[in-house]
Amino acid sequence: MNRAAVALVLMLSTSPEAAPPSPWTEQHSREILEKTQTIRLDTDLSPLAPGERAALSKLLEVGKIFQDIYEESRHPRALALRKQIESQQTPLAEQQRTLYRLFQGPIANTLQNERLPFLPTDPVVPGKNVYPWGITKAQVQAVLEKHPGLQASLLAPRTLVRRADATSLRQDLGTLERYPVISGLHPGLIEKLRALAKKPDPALLYAIPYSVAYAPQMTKAHGLLWEAAHAVEGDDAEFAGYLRNRARDLLSDDYESGDASWVRGRFRRLNAQIGSYEVYDDELFGAKTFYSLSVLIRDDAATARLEKGLQGLQSLEDSLPYEPHKTVSSDIPVGVYNVVADFAQARSTNTASILPNDPLHARRYGRTILLRSNIMTHPNLFSNGRTLWEAVVAEPFRAHLGPSGGFNRTLWHEVGHYLGVDRDVQGRSVNSDALEENSSALEEMKSDLVSLYIGKQLRERGFYDDTTLRELYASGILRVLQVVRPRRDQPYQTMQLMQLNYFLDQGLLELRPDGLHIHYEKYPEVVGKLLREVLAIQRAGDKPASDRFIDQYTRWEETVHGALAARMRAQQKYRYTLVRYSALGE
Repeated sequence: MNRAAVALVLMLSTSPEAAPPSPWTEQHSREILEKTQTIRLDTDLSPLAPGERAALSKLLEVGKIFQDIYEESRHPRALALRKQIESQQTPLAEQQRTLYRLFQGPIANTLQNERLPFLPTDPVVPGKNVYPWGITKAQVQAVLEKHPGLQASLLAPRTLVRRADATSLRQDLGTLERYPVISGLHPGLIEKLRALAKKPDPALLYAIPYSVAYAPQMTKAHGLLWEAAHAVEGDDAEFAGYLRNRARDLLSDDYESGDASWVRGRFRRLNAQIGSYEVYDDELFGAKTFYSLSVLIRDDAATARLEKGLQGLQSLEDSLPYEPHKTVSSDIPVGVYNVVADFAQARSTNTASILPNDPLHARRYGRTILLRSNIMTHPNLFSNGRTLWEAVVAEPFRAHLGPSGGFNRTLWHEVGHYLGVDRDVQGRSVNSDALEENSSALEEMKSDLVSLYIGKQLRERGFYDDTTLRELYASGILRVLQVVRPRRDQPYQTMQLMQLNYFLDQGLLELRPDGLHIHYEKYPEVVGKLLREVLAIQRAGDKPASDRFIDQYTRWEETVHGALAARMRAQQKYRYTLVRYSALGE
């Protein structure tokens, strides 16, 4: 279905822009860089057949295209600033290039958890560059209240919103005329834009598909994916079929064919996450997806061991504290992989993914889980976590943190996205539509809690022994510790702080002079109570109730949270991690 119908809305004026700040000094930049560690992923490519190697090369080229789009979609001056600092040969420019690579743009997240430009440019805005720069949520909501029928097109996951001025309309009409294939995949769009162009009005807004907004890039990516498919056809016909389908998806902005062949495909060695899926960067409505690409090589032995533990998911679903339960497939495509390279929104120390998010596609085809082994098990990253753990946990509990805990919590967190509420009582997706910008925080918290809640059942099945169950529970505590006060626009840190406060309130955690004490006997009950509340809010789809719930559990007290954070910061060697990839020649 084409969800990119043009949206006409009354556009309210925005406030004048302030003058860009001065670039950071070398000293200011050094404060962050001294807290940054670099890890290099040198994934073994020797298992790949010649055709797979050729396909890999094409996929890396697509990743570079997505990287540019991602940076541009978050800030309108990102690419120009990147080009500027790439041409300079000074110590400060070298620092700026590293900061740009770390933060994927000109906006840094400081040690004080503030987002500030380190180059002379505009500060970040909630809608990034996929809405008119600087427009507010209140302005858009006022329009939607007057024109409720426009919401589906204006807030479609893969559309970019523009002002209906003559320049923008002329640009988009020119694009559709130059790229007739894209125009044909979006019937009626060119006629609507022509109607607008007869009387352009900057006080209006319209929405265009990503494939139109980024037509040259998507056309090139489409061609590269077809070339990759041709190269790999003889070695892995199913993977080639997926690449061809996803190539078409990039031009149609409808991912169903690619999602079906991706989730249900049985690939040999290579896998790739390709497209725009996650809404974390949209702080205005949590509606717009952003591009990412990951190229991965499957670890067959680790995957085989894992698949044996994923039987009987329906009984786990039925045990969750909500009604009505849904029917889930036990045949979840899951794999353990080593990352070759990540691009755009996927470029980080992200340990796993479960996609697609579209509830219709998930119901029809399921979802695929990609576990990133060489990130999850990287010794530097585990060491960082242990440092924080030992800084605040009382001595009798310090030995409880083990490497299996993080792996298993991540695995069952991703399965947790597959379980529980997926639509509210009105049929809206809990991933974005129902709770708007709160959706991500509550969905991630639900999955965190599911991974802990089902621990006892998995122990009874023999998936865990007493030691690995305790390591799971310890990992659940490490997960919620905060070294700085979270911002409300940080979904992961927000839901982690909420869990920390709930655990303290319910006595699962107790802060004593010698550090945090863990009352493991309370773990199942406390986690179950919080999970019940989260599932109820998701099921109701009540945005004001979700606001109140988040406000209730995001308190920050300097004598408690501030004191714990100070202890961790005093011992923490690194706050940031820059990932480099040998496959990119880094």
